[in-house]
Amino acid sequence: MIMACLVALVQCFAGSDVVNWRSYYATKDNAWKAHYLEVFDNGMREALCCLGRVRYLSVLEEDEVYSVARLLGDLVAYRASGTGHLELLAGLALLQRHGQSPRSFEDSMEAPDGLIQEAAALHKFAEAAYTGPLLDFGRNPFLFPCAWLYRQGLLAPWARNRWPILDGDNWWRGHAAAFLKHVNLTPEVLRRGRVNQAKCEAAYFIVVLHHLRSVVVAVRGTETPEDLITDGLCKECILSAEDLHGLMNSSHVHPDVKLSVESSFPHYGHSGILGAAQDLFRQIDGNPGDYDAECKSSGFLSSLLGAGCECDGYDVRIVGHSLGGAIAALLGIKLYRRYRNLHVFAYGPLPCVDAVVADACSEFVTSCNYCTVTRYQN
Repeated sequence: MIMACLVALVQCFAGSDVVNWRSYYATKDNAWKAHYLEVFDNGMREALCCLGRVRYLSVLEEDEVYSVARLLGDLVAYRASGTGHLELLAGLALLQRHGQSPRSFEDSMEAPDGLIQEAAALHKFAEAAYTGPLLDFGRNPFLFPCAWLYRQGLLAPWARNRWPILDGDNWWRGHAAAFLKHVNLTPEVLRRGRVNQAKCEAAYFIVVLHHLRSVVVAVRGTETPEDLITDGLCKECILSAEDLHGLMNSSHVHPDVKLSVESSFPHYGHSGILGAAQDLFRQIDGNPGDYDAECKSSGFLSSLLGAGCECDGYDVRIVGHSLGGAIAALLGIKLYRRYRNLHVFAYGPLPCVDAVVADACSEFVTSCNYCTVTRYQN
């Protein structure tokens, strides 16, 4: 601790070598970007390897780790121009202060009481999607390993046959057990889910609630290294016509709303979140791009909600917290044409679309931030 304090004091008073050689580094911006890219790329791959993700250690082509490292390399390349650490922190503080829009709450539309009550009732599903140790660590900071093992059912492995089989679950089906124990529901309500992940994939759980006549899709937020990589893929990307197809071709969206979206193309979104939403759409409802006049699908949701099926006429509710809430919002945009009784409750979501698209989907996406529940444009 003493050595760390001394090094920090020396750096503050003496300055770094980058500041001392400012005239040289100012002409080598691209070289320093490449240097920091390599540093971040190697560091993240080694960290992922220590966490058991050996597949990231040797990659022959550019992957998501490389993309995140490139963004971080560009971010810290401010050193190439001789900017000091304190100058960067001061700039970030100014951006944060000026970035808080004074109209964020003044122009927002307050959600009706019915939506607020429903958001409060469904919050437990977004919370239960964290089936790893993160949820227990927040509630039991000292005894969280014991709490997590209990919630996963590892202390009673003979009961494993009670729990549903999820894609990527462990041998004792602990993630299914943890989810159901948190929401206090019986095993038969959990119909499908995934907990293993790869590039831009989200963990999710699909629950059928007959007593509420609802099908709930719970999307997990940031919990694993793969989720952190999805968060880090924050470069903007253009939303294609296919991404907005469910919004632009729905008969339930007002024509003025469609006109505002059409007249302001192109629209942009968070590339990592968009990729995760596209993958999740394929997972639960099948065939992207295969839209017919009757908007039919052969996906899993359609097998539950189609005409004459088990959940015919049920509501569709998509919930998620943080990263999961942002993925849920983009998934809701893609599914809205197929399921009229669809609504998304995003709890503290990440920014994932531009303001025009956010306003356009405010009728079926509700953002819940802090202690208030407002429409999604916030």
